[in-house]
Amino acid sequence: MGITLYTSRIVLEQLGISDYGIYSLVGGVVAMFGFFNAAMSSATQRYLSYDIGRGDKFQLQKTFSATLTLHIGIAILGFVLAETIGLWYVNFKMVVPDDKLFSVNIVYQFSILTFIVGIIQVPYNALIISHEQMKVYAYMSIIEVILKLGAVYILIFFPSYKLIVYSILIFAVSFLISLFYQMYCRKKYEESIFKFEYDKKYYKELISYSGWNLFGNIAWISKNQGVNLIINLFFGTVLNASYAITNQVTTAISLFVSNLQTAFNPQIIKKYSQQDYVGTQNLIFQGSKFSYLLILLLIMPILLNTDYILKLWLNEVPDYTVVFVKLALLNVLIESLSGTLMTGAQATGKIKWYQIIIGTLIFFNLPLAYYFLKLNFSPPVIFKISNIISLIALLCRLIILNKTLKLSYKLYFKNVLLKIAYISCFAVIYYSLYINFFKESISFIRFILDSSFCVLILIILIYLVCFNKAEKKEIGLYIKNKIK
Repeated sequence: MGITLYTSRIVLEQLGISDYGIYSLVGGVVAMFGFFNAAMSSATQRYLSYDIGRGDKFQLQKTFSATLTLHIGIAILGFVLAETIGLWYVNFKMVVPDDKLFSVNIVYQFSILTFIVGIIQVPYNALIISHEQMKVYAYMSIIEVILKLGAVYILIFFPSYKLIVYSILIFAVSFLISLFYQMYCRKKYEESIFKFEYDKKYYKELISYSGWNLFGNIAWISKNQGVNLIINLFFGTVLNASYAITNQVTTAISLFVSNLQTAFNPQIIKKYSQQDYVGTQNLIFQGSKFSYLLILLLIMPILLNTDYILKLWLNEVPDYTVVFVKLALLNVLIESLSGTLMTGAQATGKIKWYQIIIGTLIFFNLPLAYYFLKLNFSPPVIFKISNIISLIALLCRLIILNKTLKLSYKLYFKNVLLKIAYISCFAVIYYSLYINFFKESISFIRFILDSSFCVLILIILIYLVCFNKAEKKEIGLYIKNKIK
């Protein structure tokens, strides 16, 4: 996370606020065509984990080849859409300075190439995660961020055309990382050897499953990238830079919980495939609770001193970034509860109504953001809308899982919501007292001391209030083994 955030600072310094906003915006346009990929990614992960859980090697090899074929098809479709509709939008609708149009078009082409590499990489990543080789995934993620940092430093040697050079270097990093994943899978997993076999019924099943995910993913992309385009229409590229910085912070924080949930997800699907429904439910509860607590620990020091951290990190802080970051971090906290609930829904395979209801709710971010900005509300209203919708979506997910997985409201309330409610109340009181009575002109030492104290108090309370006896015993054994 530290390297990612530091990289963003150097990128901002090298490109400047406006070009940083342009890069984010162009990438957002390309990402809009990733809805097929995002939908198919969920299906790939689910079916590979399911086959591994059943121990069916023949089916696993068949699933891998089928999903790789589908991802190649998606890459071709994405390329066609990006070179037609996307190219038209970039040249005729996007609000950018006229003298930047040439650079924008070059950046757009390399963003498309990076996008295609990312799509074809998905089945390989999913295979590694399904085999629960998280270390490989983690090491490669670290190498990737280091390479991206190196790419930014190369910009120092280019006094002009930095935006173009940066997009070429990011494509090169993505290509190298993708190549490694493919080579690793071919060496370790025999099922990753591609064998084309056209089984119409099975392809139909995979596409049908992805079809409902497609609806949900269009909604997610509308929320994340569509809102970025709306910001561009109303406020131009400078506020796109604020939005991009906010996304950098939330992505870095979400990475922690994503890695935690990546460890839970294959186990949830495997438990379900083995018809261990009590075990499935317990894993969902644990994943939901641990994710929330981890995010709370990470964001509290940031919320207490957001302005100081952003100033320290970026030097020049674009308008609205402080309030954007605070509201977006609250959204990450709310959404962290939903990660393993989503996996629970995916495990059952009954996702039609899940995607219709949740997807529709999330999609409303886009028209509501446009409507309120049109009424001259200030830009932070976008994040306030998002937080309210996320809370409603959480409630809906619980209702849906109660119907499809017999998830117990009573146990979820007792094992998850009640415990995090105590800690959340304390966090709110602590935040209010600190902001109103203790926050002064802050130094780096004071920031470290204040953050450490806050995190320490939270860890003690979490241990005492949120963990049951079995979890405390597990943590004790883990610490004991580490000390040995």
